[in-house]
Amino acid sequence: MQWYKSFNKVKYLLIAVAAIIAATSLFVSHSLTADLKKEELNKMQLFAEAMRSLNSADENTDLNLVLAVIGGNEIIPVVVLDSKGAITNSRNIDIPEGKDSLSVLLKKVAQMRADNRIIRIDMGDEDYLEVCYDDSLLLTRLAYYPYIQLLVVLLFFVVCMLAIISSKRAEQNRVWVGLSKETAHQLGTPISSLMAWSEVLREKYPDDALLPEMDKDVARLQTVAERFSKIGSKPEPTSDDLLRVLDGVVDYFRRRSSNKVQFVCEYPKRPLTVRMNVPLIEWVFENLCKNAIDAMNGEGTIKFVVTHDYNNAYIEVSDTGKGIAKSQFKTVFEPGFTTKKRGWGLGLSLAKRIMEQYHKGRIYVKGSELGKGTTFRIELRK
Repeated sequence: MQWYKSFNKVKYLLIAVAAIIAATSLFVSHSLTADLKKEELNKMQLFAEAMRSLNSADENTDLNLVLAVIGGNEIIPVVVLDSKGAITNSRNIDIPEGKDSLSVLLKKVAQMRADNRIIRIDMGDEDYLEVCYDDSLLLTRLAYYPYIQLLVVLLFFVVCMLAIISSKRAEQNRVWVGLSKETAHQLGTPISSLMAWSEVLREKYPDDALLPEMDKDVARLQTVAERFSKIGSKPEPTSDDLLRVLDGVVDYFRRRSSNKVQFVCEYPKRPLTVRMNVPLIEWVFENLCKNAIDAMNGEGTIKFVVTHDYNNAYIEVSDTGKGIAKSQFKTVFEPGFTTKKRGWGLGLSLAKRIMEQYHKGRIYVKGSELGKGTTFRIELRK
């Protein structure tokens, strides 16, 4: 199954493109902000020179240009103080209604001083003026705008990704459901034929010891067909003994596996009743058994350990196989992941779906060591 890997590559490519766009947007915005800040500093220096000319003017000085420069500042907050700290002029500072204007201006001056936004003008004879200024509203908005823009782009990107993933999953679900139901339908005819032949053989050879085993295999085929037919529909949970179900799975694989595969079971002494859909839970355990036998190359030990508390039952399935790398603990449950030359890599993916969506439980890799084996853990509500 290569579609999942391809989808991941496209997803990572989109993330990389989004990151490049975000970085470029931030760089451009910061460049514009830096240029505007430099321009406002130049305007304040020109404003300071105009204040010097205004305060040192005599009756022969033409003040038209000076007043035009001072009056032309309509966006930059500015406060002018004399050498004694008294406020002589202020522009573009909003005074909230009901607030004392002097205290508001002094607080603003303290902030400007803390930000080192002061231009000092020497007037001679130890007299001077201080022009305190702040960023304009336009500059402040421009500084915050790229982050707001990135947040909007990020939200849009997340919504698009969720829509794509949801659409992809819905499409996959429709394919698997259709394939499963068609498989169940196709299995119906040969199973019916096998059941008929079994009856014929029973009448002709009533004492044949192989007929019961043949009946078991036919019954298993019926169970498999039932499982496929249930995919896409809501399964009906029933209360049943979990240990009985596990014993059935272990007995089936013990009879059909090599003598070199040992099965070890550690169960509670009393029956453990759990609400579950038995055919689907059996499917989960069978997948784990088959994977374990494959991982051990048909030789080793598979161990089932069952414990429980007030709310949950815990099943640990361990093998002595080749193990799983820690980086693949989550990857093994992805559709299409397989280490075998043949197979679609759907066993553990379906097991995870059965446990989480149908039984509200969990299945995960509890631990694994390369060359020594793997332990899967299932948590199932009682």
